[in-house]
Amino acid sequence: MPEIKTIGVVGAGTMGHGIAQVCAQAGFRTLLFDINAAALSQAQTDITQNLETSRQKGKLTEAQVKNTLANLTFTQDTLDLLVDLVIEAVVEKLEVKQGIFKELTAINPPSCILATNTSSFSITRLAAGLENPERFIGMHFFNPAPLMPLVEVVAGAATAAETMQTVTDLVWQLNKIPVPLQDSPGFIVNRVARHYYLESLKLLEEQVADHQTIDKLLEATGFKMGPFRLMDLIGNDVNLAVTASLFKAFNYEARFRPNRIQEQKVDAGHLGRKTGKGFYDYS
Repeated sequence: MPEIKTIGVVGAGTMGHGIAQVCAQAGFRTLLFDINAAALSQAQTDITQNLETSRQKGKLTEAQVKNTLANLTFTQDTLDLLVDLVIEAVVEKLEVKQGIFKELTAINPPSCILATNTSSFSITRLAAGLENPERFIGMHFFNPAPLMPLVEVVAGAATAAETMQTVTDLVWQLNKIPVPLQDSPGFIVNRVARHYYLESLKLLEEQVADHQTIDKLLEATGFKMGPFRLMDLIGNDVNLAVTASLFKAFNYEARFRPNRIQEQKVDAGHLGRKTGKGFYDYS
């Protein structure tokens, strides 16, 4: 399998630009693609600020900051995504992701590895219909990508062992810790963590305590961020979409049922930090 030198990232949102920063910081030529010019501009600003903060804290040198920025290209042209590996990090909608991968397959050689950062969709299902499903794999980073050490490397039913090994090796090169696994609902982390959110939402719904108290109690036991602060950081729309996906994947078991309080937040547009309001007010 050809050596990975150039990486494309599709989607300049929070996860996408975080993944692009990780790749560029590790020395890879990285192209960040988005159809939205404003999203690309904001991503460039956020990455620059993140790197400068790390420099001020002594975690990066000035030369490392310059090299990382030099490795990055921001583009709205899909034809620029002629790369060795593409990581998709767009909205959690199956048809959108599948459309992107069909387009990427058309412009890249069969040797290109296609990876998805999905947190809930089946890798096997996403690969269905692609010409080279053996080159398709899951690379699930966690938010914020530059800080969180784990990456789930997920093999679908058709994923080749060679693809799995190449991507696992790449994750080590990105200074992350790979967790190889087979395709399953929610993978490992989201399946285990789902009830961190759902049980907390149930406590709020039953008026056992308010969301601030629940957050403080869980943070006091050792969690770095309470469930409601974390849902606001991830985005209530994204978090709800993952829950809904797992609810369906587990044949609508009640323990995975989405909570109406979070559904109302999404309906109201209170998605969290990215909209200025969620369970907390960020305005």
